[in-house]
Formats: sequence, structure tokens, C-alpha cells
Amino acid sequence: MRGSPISTLTVFIQASGGLGLFLLGMIIMTDSLKTLAGDAIRNVLMRFTRSPLSGALTGALSTAILQSSSATTVAAVGFVNAELLSFSAALGIIFGANIGTTIKGWVVALIGFKLNLSTVVLPLVFVGAVLRLFSSGRWAHWGMVLAGFGLIFVGITLLQQGMSDLQGVISFEHLPADNLASRLLLVGIGIIFTLITQSSSAGVAATLTALFSGLINFEQAAALVIGMDVGTTVTALMATIGGSVGARRTGYSHVVYNCFTAAGALLLITPYVWSWEYFSPGALENNSEVALVAFHTLFNILGVILVLPFTSQFARLIQTLIPDKEIPFTDKLDKQLLEQPNLALNAVQASVKKELLALLCHLSALLENRADKLINLKSMQSALDHTHAFIDDIHLQSGDGADWQRLIALIHTLDHMQRLHERFEEEEYRASAARNTPELKVEREQMIANIKSIADNIETMHWHKAKQLANSTALEMEKDAPTLRHSVMANIGSGKISVPEGTARVEAIRWMRRVSKHIARICDRLNDAAVSAGK
Repeated sequence: MRGSPISTLTVFIQASGGLGLFLLGMIIMTDSLKTLAGDAIRNVLMRFTRSPLSGALTGALSTAILQSSSATTVAAVGFVNAELLSFSAALGIIFGANIGTTIKGWVVALIGFKLNLSTVVLPLVFVGAVLRLFSSGRWAHWGMVLAGFGLIFVGITLLQQGMSDLQGVISFEHLPADNLASRLLLVGIGIIFTLITQSSSAGVAATLTALFSGLINFEQAAALVIGMDVGTTVTALMATIGGSVGARRTGYSHVVYNCFTAAGALLLITPYVWSWEYFSPGALENNSEVALVAFHTLFNILGVILVLPFTSQFARLIQTLIPDKEIPFTDKLDKQLLEQPNLALNAVQASVKKELLALLCHLSALLENRADKLINLKSMQSALDHTHAFIDDIHLQSGDGADWQRLIALIHTLDHMQRLHERFEEEEYRASAARNTPELKVEREQMIANIKSIADNIETMHWHKAKQLANSTALEMEKDAPTLRHSVMANIGSGKISVPEGTARVEAIRWMRRVSKHIARICDRLNDAAVSAGK
């Protein structure tokens, strides 16, 4: 450290203030872009991800547009949780997101340093603020995008000035990046910086500025950037603590993959510098910022190219490290998805589907007297309560269109599933009577057959067919109930059965009618939810 305490403090304040403005600009711009393009990007991811390769391409493009790898990876987790994508296909999106994050470095290197835009972009901040204050909807969000974009370059300019002044205050000469130990130390510094700022983009921008100002050399900058890539995985891994299986698998995927690319990138530094010097002597020093961003992009692209052919094996490794839970009814309900209601609703619908199939299996076992097929009703109650608690955290308004309609339909669905569960808790008395009531023999056999068909249609997500069959079953039971009750009463009157036995049979008829109604209502609402989701 050199220089007076006052000048040193001033320099650090200017540099940290520039970094803060850069971070603020990124946050404002990213949040607004997610609001403007989030749904469209998620649709693109869903539509074009057919393999790990297509997933990598769409993941890179989506991250480049949204300027947020977390938004892209959370979407991937949501698709896996909703069983819309396989885990191996979603891995392509996660790999591609790493490439997309390098776009920020290109913007900083090519525009932030090559063009002095700090004065030019100030009107953008003003225009953006005016749009935010005096307009609404998409125009207001576009205003925030403009304001955020402007703040990024104002921050880069202040950061650049601060870094230039740091030349007289601090030096990295004691950390020459000419051996593995020094490079590993710089990788560690990069990881720590990312953990502190919670943004690899800020770290890359600071590293580019330090390189541009001559504070560090290229090899040091390259090692720092590698560390920042690894640092993002630690942040992602911490965010998955207590999350779903899908979220934790995503976090571990980041760690394993980025550590793999980091190891390769460390070995690549020397050949990369040698190539520049061999093909264009002196060009690396004159274009060090562009060379650094190119290096960042190169090792991420090479990582994707090397890993993609082994995506299935990679997926199996992660699935072995993070196995499924024994009762996977609610393992898709990841709190991270609550930031994107559409994905959260996908997860709820996937959980409801599993829970309903289990309840239908239980009903069939009750009517067939198959004790080996019965489910644990206490575990099911816990699953339903967990799903109810999760959906309670999804906050929408009546003006939110299809998502609102879907939310309401799923709330109704869960309400009827809770009631159906209550009917099953009456099994010792009413379900047993239903099995042993001669008057119900035809209806019971028909219901067993229909339940299996309904379950098959739900399994294949043919919601409308399941709805039609459930409704016809309920209507038939409703139509037959008076005749069945009259038959029971006639048997009581003729002395064929006692009053207590007759009462039990009447209760069994009522139980069958209520169960069929709940199943019909559930299938109605699930079909509504599917229509709202466009499925």
C-alpha cells in the first residue's frame, strides 16, 4: 500500500462506488428484462429444448437476453419439476447459461472501454426515470431497462477512474501469475469476490477494469475470471439448501461442471497467451480486455463441447449424488420457483397429479379389498398440507390472466382432494360396507374400472378425457343412488336385513356418491388448470 490515508480512502470510495453503480444498473436492467421477456423466454426454452445440444443453445441465448443465468436455470429447474423436461435435457440449458453470461464481459470490453459513454448515456438514465414515473406497464419496464443500462456505463467509468488511481496505492506484483500456486491463489480471490458481491458480472467488470488500468497483468486477470466462474456455483449451491431435489441437483451440476471447466481453463492460460504472441506479437498487450473476454467465452464453449456428448452419464452422476426422496409427492415444490409464478404453478400441478394418482390407487384398493395397494394416509395428509402451504405462497391478482385462473383452479382442486382424503379416512366403516353391499356390486365394479381409466388419462395428461369419464361416473352414481336406497329399505321392510345393517348399506351408497363427486370436481378443476396453462 502506498499514498496518504486520505487519498487511499478516496480512491477506494470511488472504485467501490463505481462497482456499486454497475451492480445497481445490472439489477435494475435484469429485473426489468425478466418482467418484459421472462414468459417469452421460458416458452422458447420449453419449445426448443429437445436435446442437451438444443438446450445449450437456447440456454446461452436466453441468458444473453435476460442477462441473468439464475433466471434461466430456475426455469430449467421448474421444467424438470413439472416433468416437462428430462433432467439430462435441462442440463444443456444449465451448461449454455454459462456461455450466455460472458456476453456481459463483451459489452464492458467493447463498449465500456472502447467508447467513453459515461456522458452519452446519462440522458438514458433521465429518460428511463421519466418513463418509469409517468407511464405504466411495458413502457415503465422499458424505462427501467434504459435507466439500468445507463447506470452500468456510469459505473464502469467511475470504476475505471478508481482503478487507474489504485496504481499508486496497491500492487499485485507480489502475486505473479507464472506458476500454478499463484494462479490457484488468484482463483480463490475470484471466488471470494463473487461470494461478497453475489455477482460474477461485477467481478468480471472489475477484473477487466483493473486489467485496462494496468493494475494487473493478463495471466492474473485470467485466473481471477476463472475463480469468479467457480464462485457463482458456491452461491447457487447455497441457494439450494433446503430446496427440492431438482434444485439441489441443479446446484451440484453447477459445481461439478464449473470445477471441470475451471481446471481446463487453468491449463489453457499458457497456450492461449502463447497463441496470441505467436500469431500476433504485441496484440495481446494492446487488446488485453478483448483477449480476456474471448478467453472467458472460449473456455466456457470448450467446456460445453466436451461435456455435451456425455450429458446422460453426467446426469446419472448427479442423480446418484442427489437421489429421489422415498415419497416424491412434493419434491418438486422448490421455494425458488415462487419468484416465477408460472413455474411455481407447474410444480404444484405436477405434485397434485402424483397425489391424485396415489389417492385413486388407494380408492381402487379399498373397493377391491387389496390391503397391499393401500397408501399411508398420514403421509398423504402431510403431502397435501405441504402442497397447500406452497400454493398459499403464490401471490397473484385477478388481472394476471391465465396464471390467475390456473391458481384458482388448483386451489379448488386441492380443496376437493382434502375432502376426498377425509372420505378415505372413513374406510373402516363405509368403505368396508361398500365392498359388502350386494346392491352396490354393479356400481362398485364399474367404479373400479372407471377409476383405472381415469388414472390412465391423468398419467398421460389427457385431462379432458379424465374429466368426461369422472363426470359420467358421478352422474351415473347420482342417478342410481335413489333406486339403490329404495332397494335397501325394501330389504329392511321385508326382514331380509336388520336396521343397523341397512343403515350401513345406505351410508355406503352415500359414501360412493360423495367420492365420485369429489373425483369429478377434481378432474373438472385440473382440466381448467391445464386449459389455462395452454396444455
